[in-house]
Amino acid sequence: MRTQFDRLRHTILFELIALVISVPLASWVLGRDMSKIGAMAIFLSLSAMGCNYAFNIAFDHMLKKLGRPVHHRPPKLRVIHAVLFEGSFIVITVPVVSWWLGMTLWNAFIADIGFAIFFLFYAYGFNWAYDRIFPMPVDDTVPVESE
Repeated sequence: MRTQFDRLRHTILFELIALVISVPLASWVLGRDMSKIGAMAIFLSLSAMGCNYAFNIAFDHMLKKLGRPVHHRPPKLRVIHAVLFEGSFIVITVPVVSWWLGMTLWNAFIADIGFAIFFLFYAYGFNWAYDRIFPMPVDDTVPVESE
């Protein structure tokens, strides 16, 4: 499993890169001022960091309980991981986006779905790249399944 330092580095890099990409994109798509979107994005980013940290620990523990290797993540498992996190985070963000941007809950939900789709691809790509750049220590006690 990853160390606390590694989890912290992962979370911070994930959110910083996401902010650089998503704030201008959200401002353009929603037709809102970049400073308003930026402030909301920072709040959501901090919330996501806490949720992401806890979610990844729980996900790794679940893999260990199921006897799956934590260090090996085939594409199907990466998709499951990303969908579960984004789906749970939408439940948290819809009311915040609705209130912050003065939108109906429905419009906030539609906006969140759009960005959740963006983040599904972003999370998949980021985590794949992160695992290549910072490989997870191998636990030889659990067999590796082929991709």
